[in-house]
Amino acid sequence: MTIPRLSAAGRFDPACLFRPASVAVIGDDGADIAARLTMGGFKGRIDTVLSAAALGAAPDLAVIATPVEAVIPTIETLGALGCFAAIVPGAADGLAAASRRTGVRVLGPHAFGIAVPAFGLDATHAHIPIPPGRLALVSQSAGLTRTLIDWAEPNGVGFSHVIGVGGNADLGFATALDWLSQDAAAGAILLEISHLNDPRAFLSAARAASRVRPVVAFRSGPRPADPSGRAAAVFEAALRRAGVLSVGGLEDMLAAAETLSRTRPIRRDTLAIQAADPGAGSLATDAAARLGVALSTADEAAGGVLVVGTPGETIEMVARSPVPVLYCAMGETTGAALRRRLAGAGATVFASPEQAVRGFVHLVQDRRNRAAAREVPGSAVLTLAPDRDAVRRVLTTVLTPDAVRTMFGAYGIEAGDAPGIAVFDDLVFGPAIAVGAAVDLPPLNLALARGLAMRAGQPELTETLVRVSQLVVDFPAIASLDTAACSLVLRAPGDTAGGLAIAPYPAELVRPWTAGDLHLIVRPIRPEDAEAHAAFFRRLSPTDIRFRFFSAMNELPPERLSRLTQIDYDREMAFIACREDTGDTVAVARLVQEAGGSSGEFAIVVQADMKGRGLASHMMQRLIDWARDRGLREVVGQILSDNAPMLAFIRHLGFAVHRLPDDPDVMEARLVLG
Repeated sequence: MTIPRLSAAGRFDPACLFRPASVAVIGDDGADIAARLTMGGFKGRIDTVLSAAALGAAPDLAVIATPVEAVIPTIETLGALGCFAAIVPGAADGLAAASRRTGVRVLGPHAFGIAVPAFGLDATHAHIPIPPGRLALVSQSAGLTRTLIDWAEPNGVGFSHVIGVGGNADLGFATALDWLSQDAAAGAILLEISHLNDPRAFLSAARAASRVRPVVAFRSGPRPADPSGRAAAVFEAALRRAGVLSVGGLEDMLAAAETLSRTRPIRRDTLAIQAADPGAGSLATDAAARLGVALSTADEAAGGVLVVGTPGETIEMVARSPVPVLYCAMGETTGAALRRRLAGAGATVFASPEQAVRGFVHLVQDRRNRAAAREVPGSAVLTLAPDRDAVRRVLTTVLTPDAVRTMFGAYGIEAGDAPGIAVFDDLVFGPAIAVGAAVDLPPLNLALARGLAMRAGQPELTETLVRVSQLVVDFPAIASLDTAACSLVLRAPGDTAGGLAIAPYPAELVRPWTAGDLHLIVRPIRPEDAEAHAAFFRRLSPTDIRFRFFSAMNELPPERLSRLTQIDYDREMAFIACREDTGDTVAVARLVQEAGGSSGEFAIVVQADMKGRGLASHMMQRLIDWARDRGLREVVGQILSDNAPMLAFIRHLGFAVHRLPDDPDVMEARLVLG
């Protein structure tokens, strides 16, 4: 994937934040940041001024190191100059409002800053030079960021990016994750999270990033009183839904950084242990037992090998081993020196057997996360036809037990069953669904509901969980419910909470389409369409496949199939046309919104026997309408220059078409939305 740089002037471009051509440091308190920019080898223009009014030209990026009372006036001046990216390392009030008013997007307040060592950019308050490497860190705590930077170099770890978002009043985790998911320089991504201002945007961006990078999160900072443990369970469930590995503390985070930044993925979940000393080997074996790691007696049958001790051939073994090797060198006087030597050779090194086994656990969890992301769910869909009007009538009355039973019955939910299903509000992620200690977030389809029911040891509750989820999605006024107690509580008038942290299926966009005797349903795609989508692909001609995917393909691999069918409705749309009688997919039109931007890229492919009926025009118009509703400014797409029918079709729809200067075989079509 390429890093986007927007061509339109007068708006925020993420490249100006992460790859600026010029940086201005504004204010009395910016001398150390200006010095770090110079010492880091930044090749662009560096302006050091006391006020933004002294700037001769708009920089790509501004660091506002002024007294607190001058921050907002500085942002206003920058907006007038045409600078739309800024970092505020100190205190400031009203950043979000100033950003909306001026168009200047701001990282802060109390932002540690941004460093991209390979690019020579270091606009941070780091206390030492930041070593280059493949690990990306996005953090809120300046202290923990310094700790990780301090830990990195002696352990042979370097950073592709260090992004300290601070209070993330405006820009924050979502913007950083969107960039890192597209920057090939980034390997594994570490997140240190103390609070989230926009959980839905965070989960959306994290889900996109975790498809292409290992993402690990550590929750720091003060936590609300949580005697039930539900808040912690919801946090972990939310990260799991986004494909993010959640770790429990700083030590786990360092172990995850060590393994995921340097170790290739494992193929099995078993670990072989080699120890020069029986006592050290016992420590590793005990740690594996405590952490639930299955052991293998043969290296070649294991997913990884843990070497404990100091055999002289370790470095050579790491290089020639067919499976990942983790090394544990205990002690400090000689152990630390050996760890540095091994780390310099590219080995994954730990100071204790416990840390090493924890590192392997992270590889196992990462493997399982990726396998789950690739898993293609079955085609079964629980079709619900709830009596929503009955629920609406009850909502206007006093919620007696009989009224609650009426609401539950409208969705086919049996009340009074033990252990029961509970819905409650989490302070961060909104509505959550629990069965005992097992928790997940709505919306739930059959596959997700089955997973929650199995974790709770109650597989028979799978369908009921889907029904409860749909009730919560349809009626956000519900604050909590309990099926066992037959109780339900509504939100107080004016309570605006209850928004879902994950976008639900947009059922309102399902519509019939008819042409003569052809009856189709045009609707948003869903994960359960994977099987039908694969069959549709197999019916396409080789020419249609080349025109759609720009290459010859015989089959869609599982990873690609899941990516095409498990979409995030907050940032993309894929309309499919299905036969009303058989459900077969006959056409797909897709629009992916540019990360954090106002442009969307389209693609469309129609089965051969469906062409010439007006279906393609209808589906493109559905995409264009969706883009307008989302507030996008333009729709763009790339078309092979020898795809004459598509070029004629897209021109007929009003798109302007031009040849890409760096690729004569590709044309770009662009439609500006009024």
